Amino acid sequence: MNIIIAGPCQIESVDQGNIIATVCKSVCEKYGYDYYFKSSFDKANRTSISGHRGMGLKEGIDAIFKVSQQVQVKTCVDFHDVDQIRLCEDWGWLPDIIQIPAFLCRQTDLLLAAVQTGKLVNIKKGQFLAPWDVTGILSKTGTENVMITERGTSFGYNTLVVDYTGLEYMLNNYDVPIVFDGTHAVQKPGGQGSSSGGNRDYVPGLCRAAAALGVRNFFLEVHEDPDNAPSDGPNMLWLSDFENVLRDIKDYQYERGQSMGDHGNLIDYQHSRGAPH
Repeated sequence: MNIIIAGPCQIESVDQGNIIATVCKSVCEKYGYDYYFKSSFDKANRTSISGHRGMGLKEGIDAIFKVSQQVQVKTCVDFHDVDQIRLCEDWGWLPDIIQIPAFLCRQTDLLLAAVQTGKLVNIKKGQFLAPWDVTGILSKTGTENVMITERGTSFGYNTLVVDYTGLEYMLNNYDVPIVFDGTHAVQKPGGQGSSSGGNRDYVPGLCRAAAALGVRNFFLEVHEDPDNAPSDGPNMLWLSDFENVLRDIKDYQYERGQSMGDHGNLIDYQHSRGAPH
């Protein structure tokens, strides 16, 4: 089954997480996607010291765990160092997907600790890496239970671009699921001086293009009021727009399947790409 990783940039409360997870879960079930609720307990890589980092490890992990239990959803959480993973193991709970932030995608000890948990590991490809540099990452992790997420490439100051030739290169050359992050791809890092900017209006089109190219797995940050979110507001989708974007992705995946002559049998096609099932 194709997967969708979606949720707020950082967990603000259990109630907020429950609202977002409930809507996203329902939409994903409607369109046949395997859903993972994504959120963060700490945003360590903020533009300035004044940036709101989040609830912190213990309180944040506890909140995400409660969302997972109350809404009955799988989870995806980013980790910044080995000690955070080990502490969560000691507490007896880890998310279903351990996510490695883009700026840490080559941190060997962190990568090894993540894969040694036996969980799925989603590695955000750094904005500074070429598509073929993923080879170096996978030399450390192997390919079992590992996913690579494309989130745009640095293009001058405060600007990211999505290189679809590079995305196709990764689809064709790596035996791991490739995920497209439609919301961070429209981010403008540091673009507002003391915080990052972005333009969520471009998210639907980028996702349609990725789906038409053959991407089967998507990452989307969503929020019930992104203009007032503590982080990543300009590039996060309104929760109310989540279904429209997913419907477009599904339609373009179906068209892609039809053009390949498989009569829309996307599951077989995704398995040929090495996606989790």
